[in-house]
Amino acid sequence: MCCFVLLFLTVFAVVGNVVGDRKLTFVTVLYRHGDRSPVRAYPTDQYQESAWPQGFGQLSQEGMRQHIELGQVLRKRYKGFLNDTYDRHEITVRSTDVDRTLMSAEANLAGLYPPNGSQVFDPELIWQPIPVHTVPQEEERLLSFPIPGCPRYEVLMNETARSEMYVNMTNKYKDFMMMVREKTGLKNTNLQTVWSVHDTLFCEARHNMTLPDWVTPQVMDDLRKLKDFGFKMLFGVYKQQEKSRLQGGVLLGSIVNNITESAHLNSSRRLKMSMLSAHDTTIVALQSSLGIFNDNQPPYASCHIFELYAEDNGSFTVAMFYRNDTTFGPYQLAVPGCDLFCPLEDFVRLTKPSIPKDWEKECMVASPTKDKEVIIGLAICGTSLFLLIVLLLAVLCRPHDHSKGYSHIHNEINNFPE
Repeated sequence: MCCFVLLFLTVFAVVGNVVGDRKLTFVTVLYRHGDRSPVRAYPTDQYQESAWPQGFGQLSQEGMRQHIELGQVLRKRYKGFLNDTYDRHEITVRSTDVDRTLMSAEANLAGLYPPNGSQVFDPELIWQPIPVHTVPQEEERLLSFPIPGCPRYEVLMNETARSEMYVNMTNKYKDFMMMVREKTGLKNTNLQTVWSVHDTLFCEARHNMTLPDWVTPQVMDDLRKLKDFGFKMLFGVYKQQEKSRLQGGVLLGSIVNNITESAHLNSSRRLKMSMLSAHDTTIVALQSSLGIFNDNQPPYASCHIFELYAEDNGSFTVAMFYRNDTTFGPYQLAVPGCDLFCPLEDFVRLTKPSIPKDWEKECMVASPTKDKEVIIGLAICGTSLFLLIVLLLAVLCRPHDHSKGYSHIHNEINNFPE
């Protein structure tokens, strides 16, 4: 009985809305989409796109169920904090503009906000439409990683490919990758591309498809190791903090800003939750910028949570939780150098080195304004040079009047019409 009471108090202290004099005030939830079909197939794969009901990269029914379940978990976790019925002022939802993340967000919200009372518009349908916001994928600069259009990041990745760790991994798995290339029919396999082979085989195995004979448990284990290293090198291995400032630090900066605003705005603010539906690389980028990535690919429907608490002395603390196993509740994480309930000012200070001050400047992106000024300057110089040449030719080619003496000049005034 004593152990049960102690366990109850511990759980309540972690997930309750009010812990003693600590009050939950704002939550950010970032999750990966659910189970899906593979993004692509390799040339010799017997299962091409037609083998999948909705084609490549699409959310499966299992993925839908995973997010319905996660939504229900969030409903239980934040009961008493979020309204029992959907309130558009309390939650905002954003997704990447990808089918599987949009559908995951919709399934998650179905679990989080089943309609009741006046929100039931069809008694036979336990669902209600809730808005999910997005931007075109080519404009996405918050949730999709690596962020394109960053020359400095490309330089860092080229330097990473020459780092000792990368070279050692390449040499260690040289023969293995050659074997994979021959078996799959791919023209090129390296540490940055071999992840797709693992992804394809992993998806096929999860959906009870027969794998080729060459795919032994050892082959899958080696592919998994290379896949995990590929994730790690995107945001670490070499100059991790600078990579973080150019990649995951962008998302971290947005999250920190929202948390800070929630702490300093007056109590009339009604927004309680920011929900973000994205990808495994999104979670890896974020956790790498926080210095807490565990080198393992985030599983389907994994979820990283930030919670802002108001303390009884008027201060605020930030707590983080990560759910990567459906059989267990979220476990608590700590920013390196801080407590599990990290004082907000310390959280801001400790994350600051990973957040860019001026992303375009740090990426060394050419300024459109400067480019325009250069073009205008060149145009002016070119025009001036052209006019100078024309003037010079006019002077050199001007016909000379060789007549001597007085020449009568006609008065052209008389030629004007009246």
